[in-house]
Amino acid sequence: MSLWNTFCDWLPLGMLQWDFMRNALLALLLMAPLFGLVSTMVVTGRMSFFSDALGHAAFTGIAIGSICGVAAPTWVAVLFSVGFALLFSFVRSRSNQTADTLIGVFSSSAVALGIFIATMNGGSFTKYNRYLIGDILSVTPKEIGLLALVLAGVIGFWLLCSNQLALVAIHPQLASSRGFSIQKTQTLFTVAIAVVVTLAISWVGLLMINSLLVLPAACSRNVARNLRQYHLFSVLFALLASVGGLTAAYFLGCSAGAVISLLLALIFGITFCLRKRKGS
Repeated sequence: MSLWNTFCDWLPLGMLQWDFMRNALLALLLMAPLFGLVSTMVVTGRMSFFSDALGHAAFTGIAIGSICGVAAPTWVAVLFSVGFALLFSFVRSRSNQTADTLIGVFSSSAVALGIFIATMNGGSFTKYNRYLIGDILSVTPKEIGLLALVLAGVIGFWLLCSNQLALVAIHPQLASSRGFSIQKTQTLFTVAIAVVVTLAISWVGLLMINSLLVLPAACSRNVARNLRQYHLFSVLFALLASVGGLTAAYFLGCSAGAVISLLLALIFGITFCLRKRKGS
């Protein structure tokens, strides 16, 4: 952190005079490539709505941890979300229902269970508002270190499994014929999303987490001409929106997560227009 603080001292940005802004910027510089890479896997794997369901599961895990008096309910949420992801993968592999139907079943059940637990015995729901909206300004140096570890793990997973995930999503029969375990690949993928979503929910917010897991790759698909550009543009768009969103939120005094999501939506609109122009 000392090296990062020295670097921030050199930057001519008034907002970096505050330690919490420095922490938030560093966290976003780690989260942006994290979400950029995961986004490509989510969109390619056609699991956009599943990330939203995992956000509901993470909220339920946090509510369980809070009710049980756990000092760090986020870790309870991680365990609950991983269990949720594994259960979903198990049911999906043994059901003839479509994935979107199963996601709807799990998502609605998770959010209902979370609200039930949070409001049980007349409990107040307001103490969970931070998990709905998120607050990137509350991130601590210890949590930044955890983000760095998660990013390293996701990069490793992406390097090993991105091609398998793409093949499984596009042509499951071909993937199976080449010896890829479809169920194992999908299970590892859902667990990876569960960990990323749960750890980021307190900084990004349940209401915004899905946009960060879908929009970077959606923007990239509009302009990318090959798979390498697809991943690269997704990370770049996530970085651009994250840094721009934090800066705009500082001067406007609003939620950084909301501004980041709006910037990604704007980038999607711009790239869509470029796509249309390119195709004309």
